Amino acid sequence: MAKKEHVSETPATQFLRKQGIVFTEHPYDYEEHGGTAVSARELGVDEHCVIKTLVMQDEASKPLIVLMHGDRKVSTKNLARQIGCKSVEPCKPEVANRHSGYLVGGTSPFGTKKSMPVYVEETILALDKIYINGGRRGYLVGIEPQTIARVLSMKPVQCALEE
Repeated sequence: MAKKEHVSETPATQFLRKQGIVFTEHPYDYEEHGGTAVSARELGVDEHCVIKTLVMQDEASKPLIVLMHGDRKVSTKNLARQIGCKSVEPCKPEVANRHSGYLVGGTSPFGTKKSMPVYVEETILALDKIYINGGRRGYLVGIEPQTIARVLSMKPVQCALEE
């Protein structure tokens, strides 16, 4: 009988368990700069259902999280307009690591070091199941998007661009 690969707890999985959220664990072989294309291929799922957790900042350097489809990118101009900021840009990796408490490539919106506003591409909420980082490189959790909407105070936005 094949042994299920054990995945140790992360702040993200601790947060989800504490909230009573049901999720599935999906470890995979992480590739540096492979992104969601690699995780989707490794898990055999549509990249559109693999969700990126992006740490960005506004013009005042206030951090925020954007959840985006793996096969889309963020229009920072549209995002800034929708959230009432002059501008939004990605944080430098070391700054993102400091805000979230996770390494870039392993950033989860759950159990972050700092409390940050979370913006979600609206169409993500219509999916049946999403795969989102579980707090470590090479580790996604499968979860219903409506479930996470209950535990993260997310604001829906429309800022997706085709990759």
